[in-house]
Amino acid sequence: MADSQLTLPQPDAPAETALDSWLHHLTHERRLSPRTLEAYGHAGRRYLGFLAGHRGGALTVRDLADITASDLRAHLAERRSGPHPLSARSLSQALSAIRAFHRFLERRLGIEAPELALVRGPRIKPSLPRALHIDQALELMDATGDDAETPPWEAARDRAVLMLLYGCGLRISEALSLTDADVPMGETLRITGKGAKTRIVPVLPQVAEAVAAYRELRPWTEGPDRALFLARRGGKLSPRQVQAAVQTLRRRLGLPESTTPHALRHSFATHLLGAGADLRSLQDLLGHASLSTTQKYTAVDAARLMGVYSSAHPRG
Repeated sequence: MADSQLTLPQPDAPAETALDSWLHHLTHERRLSPRTLEAYGHAGRRYLGFLAGHRGGALTVRDLADITASDLRAHLAERRSGPHPLSARSLSQALSAIRAFHRFLERRLGIEAPELALVRGPRIKPSLPRALHIDQALELMDATGDDAETPPWEAARDRAVLMLLYGCGLRISEALSLTDADVPMGETLRITGKGAKTRIVPVLPQVAEAVAAYRELRPWTEGPDRALFLARRGGKLSPRQVQAAVQTLRRRLGLPESTTPHALRHSFATHLLGAGADLRSLQDLLGHASLSTTQKYTAVDAARLMGVYSSAHPRG
């Protein structure tokens, strides 16, 4: 049997087998990221473990139809307490995973737990993406070559990575997944993002030039399957190394703590929106599955405009 073939458990099988089937579905059919799968799996195991203790014994797949709103509320209360209580946002994410698990049970196994619709998650104050000012973003990229102790090829590498994040709106994982086969870069770049979804992003000449400059200085041989961005010893550059480099630059320049690699992607979106880009085009450029995810940038731009208004208006 192929690994990608989903096997559904029998009603009398342990409840954990239903969880395994759900995670298999998320991996091979939904193609979620490893990080999301890990979070969903952890939430599901904690949920089933709590129910077994709460109800006084191991559950079968059939028993999952008897879960009540009281059971779920008790689980959420348990996760809000103890030595490591979940924040409201993390609790909401755990609840979202549990609901997704029960939707799978209903659709694939016909096991419904209607009372769970009565449970509401914690209220979360929406947070706005923290974008840099244009001059801050440019300053950050220009400062990559300021440290005399950093080898020129590493400085060029860091600049190229940051240029891709800000100039193309890439996620850090997308930039680091590029290989030597992606260079030299033309006017567009094909990116495979979350959920294995492919999109085409425009490449500014300055971005292509930064990548080419790094590629010329890189002291490692080429190979079509080799990672484009390499660490000092020749291995693939990791997100943590990019984060550390940005942290060093941030401190040197006195930029806010919100200055992270991902903030450059936020800045790309916010600055494009402020320059007149429409939401649908921005959604395509960012690779968002839902327009509602992209719409949060309208609030960022509105906040920026209100700040300008307040500082410039005579009665501000």
